[in-house]
Amino acid sequence: MKEYFKDVSKIEYEGAKSGNPLAFKYYNPEEIVGNKTMADHLRFSVAYWHTFTEDGSDPFGAGTMQRPWNKIMDPLDKARIRAEAAFEFMEKLGVDYFCFHDRDIAPEGDTLLETNKNLEQIVPLISDLMDETGIDLLWGTANLFTHPRFVHGAATAPNADVFAYASAQVKKALDITNQLGGENYVFWGGREGYETLLNTDMEFEQDNLARFFEMAVDYAEKIGFEGQFLIEPKPKEPTKHQYDFDAAAVLSFLEKYDLKDNFKLNIEANHATLAGHNFQHELYIARINDALGSVDANQGDKLLGWDTDQFPTNIYSTTLGMYEILKNDGLGSGGLNFDAKVRRASFKPVDLFYGHIAGMDTFARGLKTAYKILQDGFLEDFVEERYSSYYEEEIGQKIVNGDTDLEELATYALDNDDIENSSGCQELLEAKINQYLLE
Repeated sequence: MKEYFKDVSKIEYEGAKSGNPLAFKYYNPEEIVGNKTMADHLRFSVAYWHTFTEDGSDPFGAGTMQRPWNKIMDPLDKARIRAEAAFEFMEKLGVDYFCFHDRDIAPEGDTLLETNKNLEQIVPLISDLMDETGIDLLWGTANLFTHPRFVHGAATAPNADVFAYASAQVKKALDITNQLGGENYVFWGGREGYETLLNTDMEFEQDNLARFFEMAVDYAEKIGFEGQFLIEPKPKEPTKHQYDFDAAAVLSFLEKYDLKDNFKLNIEANHATLAGHNFQHELYIARINDALGSVDANQGDKLLGWDTDQFPTNIYSTTLGMYEILKNDGLGSGGLNFDAKVRRASFKPVDLFYGHIAGMDTFARGLKTAYKILQDGFLEDFVEERYSSYYEEEIGQKIVNGDTDLEELATYALDNDDIENSSGCQELLEAKINQYLLE
């Protein structure tokens, strides 16, 4: 088979003092952290779309990415070469998983039938490459946002024909994901939202979205798909307001439509930023609701108001992110998928390695620091002490156990209105986190 990244060998761990840009400084896949290897904790995955189909174009300029497959004119030939290059890249990088949209791996045809036939030509090749390399499918999904037919949404479109087309596309994507042994299936509502309420029946659209999910659950059971369904929250862009706004909104939706037992959340760091939260917040919300399923590992730029999908290099963020993931006892069948793209000016093929190495090292360092914080227990001890009045004092125990009422509490407050609060010590705690980061 042709080699597409000839100048790059297998990426190895060389340690923090290495000056080799094509080596891991902190990610040592075999290193044991607690009771698992780093590889098992982190379950890294490469995103097929940003890594192998992204061309570097933006609203102000044409594509810049120099990729060996871009010169191939025939769409199916390009898809085959891209697949071969993708698995070479992932094998050299040393990741265990990849993720894809249906339209990433095979071109769209003039009809749905032709498009499905294109997929049927490429999927066997991907299956063979998976067998050859041992790289597995973390999750699959359908692209229900790029084509003009989805201008008003997919499952939430006001046009029933669009709903039907989106359903057919998800059916095929589920078939493929199941065929390839995918461990999860993700829904991202790229255009499931609205631009203005003046022309929108929000209640009807959300009811339809629930019907869409219910049909997917039923079909997965029919074909024997045992993977985890995931929903990826995002507040805006491309639509002004999306129905999967953030973790809390998705959980509320799932509760309302009695779907909470069928879905978990795929949390993306950059989407948390767009929602006005941080990465830890969204992970925390998902964790305490037993809904943390997987992660799209990237970061945004707080100075820009859109989804920049940068490779994660903020060790503070990855440390607190891994703190939540460790408290969740890992991600189960999920993983850390690099839904990240190199910058438009980083157009050389080798830049793909630099970006992924940086992200993998950043999460590896975050993992080790988060594990140390959890082992020392200083954060958990502080939080426990802060709420101790609810567990150590009689009135607090009554509140927690539901053994009191407003009348009793009012009587208690009349006799105990000289209240003394303790400090939240935010600065102290942040300084302590810095100590761990700088060790």
